[in-house]
Amino acid sequence: MGLTRNNRKTDPEIIIARDTDSELSSSEEEEEEEEDNYPLSESEEEDEAVKNGGKIELEKNKAKGKAPITVKLIKKVCKVCKQPGHEAGFKGATYIDCPMKPCFLCKMPGHTTMSCPHRVVTDHGILPTSHRNTKNPIDFVFKRQLQPRIPPIKPKYVIPDQVHCAVIRYHSRRVTCLEFHPTKNNILLSGDKKGQIGVWDFAKVYEKNVYGNIHSVQVNNMRFSPTNDDMVYSASSDGTIGYTDLETGTSSTLLNLNPDGWQGPNNWKMLYGMDINSEKGVVLAADNFGFLHMIDHRTNNGTGEPILIHKQGSKVVGLDCNPVQPELLLSCGNDHFARIWDMRKLQPKASLNDLAHKRVVNSAYFSPSSGTKILTTCQDNRIRIWDSIFGNLDLPSREIVHSNDFNRHLTPFKAEWDPKDTSESLIVVGRYISENYNGTALHPIDFIDASNGQLVAEVMDPNITTITPVNKLHPRDDVLASGSSRSLFIWRPQDKTEMVEEKKDKKIIVCSGDSKKKGKKQKRGSDDEDDEDDMFSSKGKNIKVNKSQAKTTKSTRKTKT
Repeated sequence: MGLTRNNRKTDPEIIIARDTDSELSSSEEEEEEEEDNYPLSESEEEDEAVKNGGKIELEKNKAKGKAPITVKLIKKVCKVCKQPGHEAGFKGATYIDCPMKPCFLCKMPGHTTMSCPHRVVTDHGILPTSHRNTKNPIDFVFKRQLQPRIPPIKPKYVIPDQVHCAVIRYHSRRVTCLEFHPTKNNILLSGDKKGQIGVWDFAKVYEKNVYGNIHSVQVNNMRFSPTNDDMVYSASSDGTIGYTDLETGTSSTLLNLNPDGWQGPNNWKMLYGMDINSEKGVVLAADNFGFLHMIDHRTNNGTGEPILIHKQGSKVVGLDCNPVQPELLLSCGNDHFARIWDMRKLQPKASLNDLAHKRVVNSAYFSPSSGTKILTTCQDNRIRIWDSIFGNLDLPSREIVHSNDFNRHLTPFKAEWDPKDTSESLIVVGRYISENYNGTALHPIDFIDASNGQLVAEVMDPNITTITPVNKLHPRDDVLASGSSRSLFIWRPQDKTEMVEEKKDKKIIVCSGDSKKKGKKQKRGSDDEDDEDDMFSSKGKNIKVNKSQAKTTKSTRKTKT
């Protein structure tokens, strides 16, 4: 499998979003900057010596006549197992394995992470899709009624591999979810950890709004109303479902699980998974205690009592309604299961199938056309695919080893289907483990063929050095939207990007204090979790960027040699 690189001929259109409100309240970031310029204290210098290792001589001239201080380090301490005598973890783009632990990628012993066969070849040990045996009556029905939705010959994959435009530091906290408008192709919605919802017209680039009056904390999911495409439902960790008019920014609360406010962490309810069943006329949302809540989207009133669908006390992080069979509901959660439900018989412990996983399941989706396949992303670094919901679901059809295991300061990785791919085989997912590209540690976005586990393409930009866990493919256009830290990026195929850019001069746009915020003002300070920011970051200082200073965008694609 060879590696090729496509050089950009033109520069992407970029906005660095820096709100006046945010700049006025960025004293914490400036304090951090000032602290970086202060000389280290004695103890801090010793800590620095510990990090650098070896024998380091520290000279102190606090008073005349004092002898220099010498620190001798004999043992190194591993950050992974906390044992002395060795080191482990990332050094640049290289991961050094702890000898006391298995491979960080596939979790198996006998080799290092950098030499892991699953890292070298993504389809290592994966069986391709087998031909179906039609002797079984259920298989015969599947082949006659549902299989025609899937063409026998795969269409050519179109990969959005070039950054077309971007908004840098659009959000004040990391991006948590993305959603394309159902009828307006150039409108992208984004939610963040602070509870804000952004509306961005990426065709005009500079037209962007951020609504900060909808939720008080993290937005976990968004869905457009099936009856009014200017209205959007949003589920948040503040325990509410918001119903927002995108034109005016006015929002109403349809469900509030914490009407009495904060009563302690053991009683605080948060909403994670959400989807809309148009056939049934209900909005479905699941909380962090394992319960499913329903709202009639025709009246926007709650319906029925909450139903326990996962282990009590566990988060239900994902819900997905089958696109063909509206009675089927797929859920996943922290109890290490993805479960299939019959909407007509929603009762505790009455699931149709329980798909067991080894760790937390970040997401679970039916295939977008036929609804007969299932795709899950798990924290054990596995992407699992079931080729048919009518067969034996005890074991997946295939497991793809992929770097999904992340730290708590990231939005969970979720592999998603390409909604335009009629063969239902192309999936997109961000990667956690970095790769060394010309001395720079980059985290690619992977396009994988779910039918055989092969890596179709890995796309990246040398300017995007942060991890990109949130990725959404456009349902109609060859466009990929990505959320990396606080920033948003729009990717298009290289040839289409060049055709569009021939019609107008591309330029890098730097916005200073022109971002339109609606709703109440949100105070923005530094956040340790999200401060690992971005290209073109300025930390409150004025920036001047011209076309000649912009770096060339690159992407790579793996193909068979």
